[in-house]
Amino acid sequence: MSVTRQLPVVYVRGFAGGASGINSAVDDPFCGFNEGSVHVRVGAGRRPVFHQFESPMLRLMTDEGYQVIVQGNQRGYLLAQPDKSVPTATVWVHRFYDASASTFGTGGEAFVLEDAALDLYRFVELVLAKTGAERVHLVAHSMGGLICRSMMQRVAPELDARQRPDAAADLVDRLVTYATPHGGIEFAVGFGMLERIRDFFDIAGAEIFGPDRMYQYLTPDLPGAPRLPARPDGWRAVRMPADGFPVERIMCLVGTDAADYTVGLGPPAKAVGVRSDGLVQIEDAAVRGAHRAYIHRSHSGRYGVVNSEEGYQNLRRFLFGDLRVAVDLTGLELAGEADDDVYWQLETQLAVRGLPVVMHEQTAAHHCPVPLPRRQATDTGPREVRLLTTFLSSTAPRPRAGEAPLATLRHALRVRLLSVREHDGILGFGDHLEQTADFDDTLVVDIAPGSGTDKPRAWASWNSAIGGALRDWVPDGAPLPDANPAPECWEGVVRVPATARPILGEGAAIRLRVTPQR
Repeated sequence: MSVTRQLPVVYVRGFAGGASGINSAVDDPFCGFNEGSVHVRVGAGRRPVFHQFESPMLRLMTDEGYQVIVQGNQRGYLLAQPDKSVPTATVWVHRFYDASASTFGTGGEAFVLEDAALDLYRFVELVLAKTGAERVHLVAHSMGGLICRSMMQRVAPELDARQRPDAAADLVDRLVTYATPHGGIEFAVGFGMLERIRDFFDIAGAEIFGPDRMYQYLTPDLPGAPRLPARPDGWRAVRMPADGFPVERIMCLVGTDAADYTVGLGPPAKAVGVRSDGLVQIEDAAVRGAHRAYIHRSHSGRYGVVNSEEGYQNLRRFLFGDLRVAVDLTGLELAGEADDDVYWQLETQLAVRGLPVVMHEQTAAHHCPVPLPRRQATDTGPREVRLLTTFLSSTAPRPRAGEAPLATLRHALRVRLLSVREHDGILGFGDHLEQTADFDDTLVVDIAPGSGTDKPRAWASWNSAIGGALRDWVPDGAPLPDANPAPECWEGVVRVPATARPILGEGAAIRLRVTPQR
């Protein structure tokens, strides 16, 4: 079931601000994709043990065999090569700010996002012609994701011979965005006044993060569907056209660390709010319907999302993994739903064997728990909630020299249920135990990838039923029954422990759906 998608990777950097920021940005040959980070953990004897993340670019080279061709000028180099002669597994950087810099005697052209999107379209076409690849992977940070979307939603349909809304699907295989403000940049203070001032005066070129400007560069002007001169009511930037680029081919990495992002005179989180990565609010950092991973990293900087192991491991498995795993909480019948003042929140944390980081975490402390829906008048039975979708690779991490390959892919999902009492916007603490969960357990799952026509198999157990260390757990029974007859889909159900059923419902269960990642 192994899938090879070693397509060219094109990286698109984020917002640099005004003239001085642009001049600084162009001095970096790789626009930050080469930046890493160092972290520390407590080891034996409470001694610090350092962990180095070398950078996404270097990891693609060492893990997936990519190369960066440095010949002074990547566009000039490509133009000089015969078609289909350049290696496919290569990393390229869309240097859209070069023309706007004033430090190289070019005069400094004004930055226009649509121009950067058009230039990206032409650069992608050039990379495809010279490598012979069918499509490219786009990887973008912050505003770079909006440039990619402008290319995909506006430029590609307008330049396509048949002007198809999904024309970019022929050029782009996957899009990964790091901390992109897909819904714009909003502030938690000012009641909308700060946004209006920013957009009216276009402070440091930041009007591009306002809804009116976003409508212009994200909407094509097509026959039969012309772009309106003003943003229509109900238009939302976080929603991509249903007939456009498939959202299932997009992953959005959402940062949840507002405290560690500082620019200029201080942390922007004071204005943006704590439910953010310091610059982009959590709700605005993902396209509706796209895959997403929540990681506790800030917008950029030392603890930034791009130069994080968490971000890279999600990127790697989305681009090159061979399994897609969707996890749902099903059979939900919450206890005490007649008490309108009690709200239930679910915390989730996903760990994958062999990695030193948590791949995904939604917690109350990071202001992004999973809210459990209350029963509505239209509900006729138990409900279900999507907890997460993740991607696994049967080749990553690779075993060390002398070690036997692992027979299964193991991941662990921590599920922690919390309840809060709130009335008229005021939290009630009379019966509250802070940081104490109503239910807390970890589901350990082993997946054996299928081969040929064989479907995957999976074993699962709650940590509370496992004796000893998790690393030593060996499934000794039959795999979970396959509840899905489809030839390329395996589906299994694991009931929640008995201690959680009085709260979540007697039929509550975790459903795992494993499908090939194409």
